[in-house]
Amino acid sequence: MKKILIIQTASIGDVILSSGLAEKLHQYYSEATIHILVKKGMESLFSGHPFIKEVLVWDKKSHKYRNLFHLLQQIRHSKYDAVINVQRFLATGLLTGLSGARFRSGFDKNPLSFLFNPRIKHLIGEAAFGLHETERNQRLIATITDNQALPPRLYPETTDFEAVKAYKATRYVCIAPASLWNTKQFPAEKWTELIRKIPEDISIYLLGAPSDKDLCTRIINEANRSCVIDLSGKLTLLQSAALIKDAQMNYVNDSAPLHLASATNASVTAIFCSTIPEFGFGPLSNNATIIQTELKLACRPCGIHGHSECPEKHFKCAQTISTDSLLKTLYER
Repeated sequence: MKKILIIQTASIGDVILSSGLAEKLHQYYSEATIHILVKKGMESLFSGHPFIKEVLVWDKKSHKYRNLFHLLQQIRHSKYDAVINVQRFLATGLLTGLSGARFRSGFDKNPLSFLFNPRIKHLIGEAAFGLHETERNQRLIATITDNQALPPRLYPETTDFEAVKAYKATRYVCIAPASLWNTKQFPAEKWTELIRKIPEDISIYLLGAPSDKDLCTRIINEANRSCVIDLSGKLTLLQSAALIKDAQMNYVNDSAPLHLASATNASVTAIFCSTIPEFGFGPLSNNATIIQTELKLACRPCGIHGHSECPEKHFKCAQTISTDSLLKTLYER
């Protein structure tokens, strides 16, 4: 293998987890040129990456299908030996199937999977209980590597560490309070309760996207304590990773910041509300703790993904989690 392309055009967390494939491929084919294709907005994750040499970008929001056609031309012109498609949608199936690569690996749920060689059965939910996403992805390259998945890895640059250096002057924790899905999100009042319990000599940084600003402002106002700083929308993804890496603890939902922690082997406490870690998206850091309700709820999990609101209207999967159990992990490093 001399030239390899990985395709993952989904959201931040999925893209981060797919980086484990690059780690394994580099381990086996250290001289190979590895490229990755992501959707626009994700390319900064691989800035300065030591062995992902090029990032192809698909702009889905402007001239989506014209851009897709140009990508297909670029891929065919590049003459890849292997194309590994982590996505399960028709567009990426087209790029893979018509890539011209000899090794065209993808999941059987892709509508164009008949063009793949090999075609791998996609196992998720009850059919793959306990199988981590990195292990699911590893099956795509098992025939040209081995069966052992490697964890995801990101590589913040010196400039990223310099950008957050001032925040590391004291002991600190990071909290990423938001999620794209409300039932994956620990309630704001619970975050406030946790913040009030964290010792005053520990700085607290709230991380998130610009869209999380209102939530972070609410939490800070209700917590009413010093040394809580809202960094939502102020840091790039790699700058956030650089800050997360050295935190005393990172408190996260079942969302993208969890995978940023895994990709930097950072201490993390992952809170699972409506979803469960057995679906394959749990933390992979050496110092990782999963927190979830101790109640045996018949309604949990209520799906592989989250919901905009609790289908049962009580949200007990989150409301019954004690903030003391979260605080405890800060002292168990």
